[in-house]
Amino acid sequence: MQILKSLLIVFSIGLLTACNSKTKKTEPQTVTESVTTPEEPSHSLSESQRIIDEAIKAHGGDLYDTANYSFVFRDNTFQFKNNNSEYVYTKIYNKDGSKIIDVLDNGSFSRTINGKPVQLSDKDMASGTGALNSVIYFATLPYKLNDKAVNAKRMESTTIKGEAYETIQVTFNEDGGGEDHDDEYYYWINKDSKKIDYLAYNYSVNKGGVRFRVAYNKSVVDGITFQDYTNYEAEVGTPLKDLPALFEANKLKELSKIKTEHIINLSKQK
Repeated sequence: MQILKSLLIVFSIGLLTACNSKTKKTEPQTVTESVTTPEEPSHSLSESQRIIDEAIKAHGGDLYDTANYSFVFRDNTFQFKNNNSEYVYTKIYNKDGSKIIDVLDNGSFSRTINGKPVQLSDKDMASGTGALNSVIYFATLPYKLNDKAVNAKRMESTTIKGEAYETIQVTFNEDGGGEDHDDEYYYWINKDSKKIDYLAYNYSVNKGGVRFRVAYNKSVVDGITFQDYTNYEAEVGTPLKDLPALFEANKLKELSKIKTEHIINLSKQK
């Protein structure tokens, strides 16, 4: 999923993108289902789909479909404008005294420097696409968890810091899943608020890595929830399911703060 992926470039570097049965057992329940099941009637939603839909609704719901916002991340200005299945993502930044604008318009990447279009190599286009996708993806979680490339699995429920959580594992199809389609994600969704309080992922590039994020500083801007994260590191190979317990035991190393600042609803600026 192009929107879901390439978080490594920005968040690890930080990051875009996004990216049917239930059986009772005596052991912890694991249900494997595709998130997107258009062929099924709404009354037969899978458990993973139901949990994701509830989380999307809690974070902003249908407002995401036509959302038009800007925000600042690490001194760069980002904008996202959604029109249902269509989108335009923009990154505006300065480098070596030049103003650079990257635009991802429904999967088509372009760049201007001081207002003039530039030709990019395939590598630079992939890098720019991934960087832009990943920032928008994390800023708008869990909106893109319904993308067609996403495969969701309901894992064992758990308790973190005394609160109850649903656990969703996310993997990606190679087709539409981006360059890092083999990465794995976990999301811990609060059973009361239906919001994502914790997430984790692993990746294989650059010798691999495991990250665990804790949401804080949650704010609601015109109906859509934005939240910052404290970013932690675990040893390569650590199972994602073990990270909450390691976090509670203070055995994770804090790496950085992921802050989404100066959030503006651009649809109200006209």
